[in-house]
Amino acid sequence: MNEPNKDYLRPGSNLNAPQLPNATATLVLGILSIVVCFICGIIALVISNKDVSMYKANPELYSETSYNNIKAGRICAIIGLALQLVGLLFYIIVFVVAVSAASMAS
Repeated sequence: MNEPNKDYLRPGSNLNAPQLPNATATLVLGILSIVVCFICGIIALVISNKDVSMYKANPELYSETSYNNIKAGRICAIIGLALQLVGLLFYIIVFVVAVSAASMAS
């Protein structure tokens, strides 16, 4: 009668459900997009789109933790892309100021 793997705190949760295929990869790439480069963020967003649509089509087939990993990876990827965009704008402004200062000096 007792199911040892049943989560009694959340009704309907299935601990034995398989994970989404790219859940871990999306989370890792999302974190790397903050630390390393924006390309990882773009890849994370692209590969997570399919998994999100798979989960939304049949949420009972996949574990909720893998979907939460997908969401966290997407958030990290968006933050990483935003930080890279701010950094790029900063470098452009510094370049423009340096070029204008050099032209005024000569």
